[in-house]
Amino acid sequence: MLKAIKVRIYPTDAQQAHLAQAFGCSRWVWNQSLAITSQTYKETGRGVSAMDMKKLLPAWKKEYEWLSESYSQCLQQSVLNLGAAFGNFFDGRAGYPSFKHRHGRQSIQYPQKVAILSDSAIKFPGKLGTVKAKIHRDCVGKLKTVTVSRMPDGRYYASLLLDDGTEKLELSSEGKAVGIDLGLIDFAVTSDGSKFNNPKHLKKHERNLKRKQRKLSRKKDKTTNKRRKSKLALAKVHSKISRVREDFLHKLSRKIVNENQVIVVEDLAVRNMVKNHNLAKSISDAGWGMFQTMLKYKALQDGKIYLEIGRFFPSSHLCNATLLPIPKMDLSVRSFLCPHCNVQHDRDVNAAINIRNEGLRILALGTSATALGGNVRPKRYGRKSTTVEAIADELGSPHRTASAVGLGSSLVSNL
Repeated sequence: MLKAIKVRIYPTDAQQAHLAQAFGCSRWVWNQSLAITSQTYKETGRGVSAMDMKKLLPAWKKEYEWLSESYSQCLQQSVLNLGAAFGNFFDGRAGYPSFKHRHGRQSIQYPQKVAILSDSAIKFPGKLGTVKAKIHRDCVGKLKTVTVSRMPDGRYYASLLLDDGTEKLELSSEGKAVGIDLGLIDFAVTSDGSKFNNPKHLKKHERNLKRKQRKLSRKKDKTTNKRRKSKLALAKVHSKISRVREDFLHKLSRKIVNENQVIVVEDLAVRNMVKNHNLAKSISDAGWGMFQTMLKYKALQDGKIYLEIGRFFPSSHLCNATLLPIPKMDLSVRSFLCPHCNVQHDRDVNAAINIRNEGLRILALGTSATALGGNVRPKRYGRKSTTVEAIADELGSPHRTASAVGLGSSLVSNL
């Protein structure tokens, strides 16, 4: 099974200069290959394969001698990565590849000949040599590729892709199941009643962020050293927010995966939700998509089931006890008295229970059933999803009620 470990590295000044040149060369090869591929498609209606693009590298090195200063396999890998990007585009998992610029995150990839010397040193091929590192985990298995990146705040990282030789664990639904309702007041509410507050990372650092942005905006001359320092200070604040958010999501996703065997969440249309300008900042800060991605790969590694139900399933508009629709309520109403069962329900917990029950119903059917046999609204591109669209005709029907409650001997106990 492939596993990735991200570690901090500390290159010397000379190594940083070499990496800066390597970043530029790989970026140039990517942009040149993308330009040729796009132009060829416009003229002939056909693209250029990654192998054909690799054959152009020797000619480019003769024409541009500075390309020879970079490690050759990093340049080849840049072309192969562009081919993979086009593959993701045609498969509907991503948008059309874009040109890279020298601002923001920079990266190169070493496909082989990298050695981990100790927990404090990594040896790279070519002129880079041995780089000081802080490896905080045991690197077990064969090292496949290493991606070296420089973040906007000046930090350097190495992502180690390892193959530990183990097979993927067989997925099993035997155990506790949980439904998760994601929100803004409480980041996550589970079907067992647990609530996890939204830490609102951006709001905590917003004052410092605005102060740094104002300082940067006053420095009009882009060539001065003061502007570069101010830009770096702003990047460090953004990096701090990103790292704190990622740390929170990692810890929460690990806790949920450790405690449950079946994890069910909604497939949220975040791209559409951020069009609401009153909530766009809060939704973007929450990191729902990243959280779902973490839940998915961690559950897969542990042999547990991760399932996303369709975004059109009315989890917050049904009573979890009767499966009958409840009256429309304002978002400020956080609990309600069900007119059908006369029980007071917490709005978020009720939605989480409905999400869990719908996921277990689909597992009991043993199919990735979709509305009318197909996706209601297929995603053009974005995060690859395990979405299972709800069957709208079965909402509140006796058949659905029976299947949601009587799920079989292995799943009834989870309710």
